[in-house]
Amino acid sequence: MQGYSFELVTGPMGCGKTEELLRRVRRTIIAKKKVKVISPEVDTRAHGDYIESRNGLWLEAIKVKNAAQILSVVKQDDEIVAIDELQFFDEYIVKVISKLVEAGKKVIGTGLDLDFKAEPFGYMPELMCLATKIDKLSAVCMKCGSEYATRTQRLVDGKPVDKNSPLIMIGGDETYEARCIKCYELPDVKSETRKREFKLLHFGE
Repeated sequence: MQGYSFELVTGPMGCGKTEELLRRVRRTIIAKKKVKVISPEVDTRAHGDYIESRNGLWLEAIKVKNAAQILSVVKQDDEIVAIDELQFFDEYIVKVISKLVEAGKKVIGTGLDLDFKAEPFGYMPELMCLATKIDKLSAVCMKCGSEYATRTQRLVDGKPVDKNSPLIMIGGDETYEARCIKCYELPDVKSETRKREFKLLHFGE
């Protein structure tokens, strides 16, 4: 039975999550299944109502403001529900996907497993527990070329951002690249400042 399942594709930025989502969706379209593609409104990389992979593949998608809105756009005759960038959704996303699966839908989703601080991103841990199938992809490290990049490095002006930076930076000048564990960097300016202040206070210059 095709329904009653939740396939989750996860990994760092640049590993091909959206590309894999589009590949699976296109197969269901060839099989003449009714598919609904959904993306969070907060993801502004695609300037329109569609999702796009880094290699140029794209599909029309419905942009939603929150997880609850997903239930209002999915129709009874939709057989496949594809949701991109799950890490951006609120806590209700877990219940929404559970409801869709219980209703006999096949759900295919993508999402970053870790944020730029290498910590679990949003409600992805709960979604990974809920999934009936998980594909965790790795990318190529943009610094050393390792094929096992599992971290997402946030850069501003070419330099790793501080760990105290906001989790989501909308419309910023930041860029992201995949890094392996060895090449991943996360400066902590506040911690280093406190250490220097402590040293000056107790030991002088």
